[in-house]
Amino acid sequence: MTDYAQEQEMEIEALEAILMDDFKEIHSSESGLNTSNRCFQIKVIPQDDEGDDLSTPVELALIFSHTEKYPDEPPLLNVKSLRGIHTEDLRILKENLEQEASENLGMAMVYTLVSSAKEWLSERYGEDTNAEDAEAEEATKDDVIIPHGEPVTVETFLAWRERFEAELALERAKLMPESALTAPKEKRLSGRQWFESGRGSARGPVAVAEGSDVEDEEDIDFDDDDFEDDEEDMLEHYLAEKSESPSHS
Repeated sequence: MTDYAQEQEMEIEALEAILMDDFKEIHSSESGLNTSNRCFQIKVIPQDDEGDDLSTPVELALIFSHTEKYPDEPPLLNVKSLRGIHTEDLRILKENLEQEASENLGMAMVYTLVSSAKEWLSERYGEDTNAEDAEAEEATKDDVIIPHGEPVTVETFLAWRERFEAELALERAKLMPESALTAPKEKRLSGRQWFESGRGSARGPVAVAEGSDVEDEEDIDFDDDDFEDDEEDMLEHYLAEKSESPSHS
């Protein structure tokens, strides 16, 4: 003969150990059940796929009381909202739990019913939370700070180099005498020769050794090819001369 009272007491002890503060005994008048037997309440909240509690504003009270021949007959069940659960959802959940209880006769089933209630709440209210999180994430996209600047690519480097060379050519043009721009190519000096002749000096021309191949300023011009070869020396020479000029002292 089955000792139902002992089985029921063992289940209560197991639930207390597993659920701890979420499990408590309540008075039958608070249960909503038509019984004078001992009644118990279990707090249930949704969980995610990994079993962690979701931070959703819903809490459920699953209330049960053992019947005389439990577990060979289903327990008395009730559900109520502790926070945020709609009345229609409570009705649906209670029907689901009663159906599951009838399918688990002959075995202690309360913990199984608690797990089913958690799963149901997760599906029903967890989706709303995920949708809200998605909306919040979408709303913050406009606030994302984009780093300044842009990545360097071959194209951007070549564009920069073209601008730099154009600026360098402009600086060279400012240093050239006007006659240097119109002289025939065969009379042009290299950039190095022109600077070494002293004509690029900010202090004015310097004497050129007698017999030098350097022609008069009116008859000379610059060889663009040589400028490309000597532009670094030209810049260094120009900056050195400019720093020694009285106007910069």
